[in-house]
Amino acid sequence: MADSRFFTVAKEAALEAGRILREHLDTDFKVFKKGIVNLVTEVDLKAEKAILERIRRNFPDHNILSEEHGTSEGEVDYRWVIDPLDGTTNYSHRYPVFCVSIALEHAGQTILGIVYNPMSEEMFTAERGQGAFLNGKRVHVSAADSLIESLLCTGFSYDRDHVKSNLELFNKACMTAQAVRRDGSAALDLCYVACGRFDGFWELTLHPWDVAAGKLIIEEAGGCVTNIKGEPCTHYDPAIIASNGRIHAALTELVS
Repeated sequence: MADSRFFTVAKEAALEAGRILREHLDTDFKVFKKGIVNLVTEVDLKAEKAILERIRRNFPDHNILSEEHGTSEGEVDYRWVIDPLDGTTNYSHRYPVFCVSIALEHAGQTILGIVYNPMSEEMFTAERGQGAFLNGKRVHVSAADSLIESLLCTGFSYDRDHVKSNLELFNKACMTAQAVRRDGSAALDLCYVACGRFDGFWELTLHPWDVAAGKLIIEEAGGCVTNIKGEPCTHYDPAIIASNGRIHAALTELVS
């Protein structure tokens, strides 16, 4: 079980960053391009600054990996993995599907994960070995046991070559599953698998900050996360499959 101070600080940081995202959503914020279609807003940076300041104030010797800030090296075997705004493209268009994602590793193992949707005020949390929760209420993965019963979700890369390959998988899934969605926030998608809203998820080009918190939350909810071949993975694997476990083999066969 994670130190209670870790959970408290992570929760407070997620709430503070979420407040910043919510309050600035309808303002005239600046949007910058990291690539042709890869965006960052000044609100990402404000939210990240608030998270980093709180973590550094409480745990100055910890390592940090954050989407916009990059890596900062500390002196102990703890690393925070942070996405201050997962769903930046949605946010830049005022489409209210986005979240804050904060995870903590110890000795290479994720021990804590928090994903906060400030628009719905839903906070998904997990500590290793303690179960998964939505606003304090325990959640579990779904009971769907076939693809035709399953609502699946995926995401698409900013790299257009990877988009083409995933479009083929998307088409296959549309003809095999009950339905397929694309929401634009991988961290939320993973949490929706954890609480049974989705039955399965895959994506081919993710980053550690997209996956770290949501992977732990799914596993603590009774689900399964592997690489695209169905093998054990970490949140540093770019291509993953997540599911309720019951459809995992079928989903792996579909997309691998």
